[in-house]
Amino acid sequence: MCWESGWGPSWLGETEISFLGEEDTLTDWFLAPFIMAHLVAVGYRSHLNSTVFKRFPLRFTVVPLVLFMAMGFSTTALVTVSVAATFWDVYHSGMQTFGLGRIYDSRAGNDPRLGRRLDAAFNLLIYAGPIAAGATLMDHVGDFDEFAMIGAVFFMRIPAQAEGAAGALMWAVIGFGVPFVAFYLWWYWRAARAGWRVSWQKVALYSSTALCSIWAWGFNPFGEAFFIMNVFHALQYFAIVWWREQGTMRRVFHLPEASAMAKPLALLIFLSSVFAYGFIVGALPIYNQWFIAGALTVSIMHFWYDGFVWSVRRKEV
Repeated sequence: MCWESGWGPSWLGETEISFLGEEDTLTDWFLAPFIMAHLVAVGYRSHLNSTVFKRFPLRFTVVPLVLFMAMGFSTTALVTVSVAATFWDVYHSGMQTFGLGRIYDSRAGNDPRLGRRLDAAFNLLIYAGPIAAGATLMDHVGDFDEFAMIGAVFFMRIPAQAEGAAGALMWAVIGFGVPFVAFYLWWYWRAARAGWRVSWQKVALYSSTALCSIWAWGFNPFGEAFFIMNVFHALQYFAIVWWREQGTMRRVFHLPEASAMAKPLALLIFLSSVFAYGFIVGALPIYNQWFIAGALTVSIMHFWYDGFVWSVRRKEV
């Protein structure tokens, strides 16, 4: 599960510090709280932005409550959601980069509806492809071992089957990915000749993310890859939420617009609140099922909410 230790680069994963009699690594004290903090940050958009909340009240209240109760009472539900979260996280990360690129396209004056599917497929490829074809495949599918807790033998076989098919998966990703990237570049070259305004910010974002993802997931040990990609992803998200919701924060915190300190105070409260959650969930050794169910509910809702609370087509970002 995502709150287990042993994630980071070697110096982070091996340097130990002590707190309340517990020996932890610097990874436990930095990476886990950092990631957990960005997961809960969506609440400033989904629940505190009244305009967004009024559009989806049931999704923001009933759905998370039902999911939380199901995982609290059922170990089967808890394990199923935990494993699903691992793979939804990969999809979600790709879609975040996809969305940022679409923002750059829109700001350049392009039609936000054109090229959406190609951009989505490209971002899924550069995130999921290196995982499926690279060194971290088994670390991801290894999460299916959690089904041993409920005796689900069928799902427990998946890691062994994935290991046996690793070579075929690698060549499948290469066989699909290389011609797809060639087609993707050709499509945008043709679009640019027809009047599409090339956003160099988008080009820089997508190309740097692709190189980072291939290098991290494809060749690095899981801990280093997880550290690199998740810090990159979470830092982006803090910037997105602050950029779009700083007005919401000033309103919720009752900070006067005219005050020169309103913005820095809002930023301080925002970061303090999300990192307090991140520290509690990501660094403290709490293993109660209801506590884990709550943390997983926040994670899954973050992945789901991000799919509809930001929209380039509706000009909400």
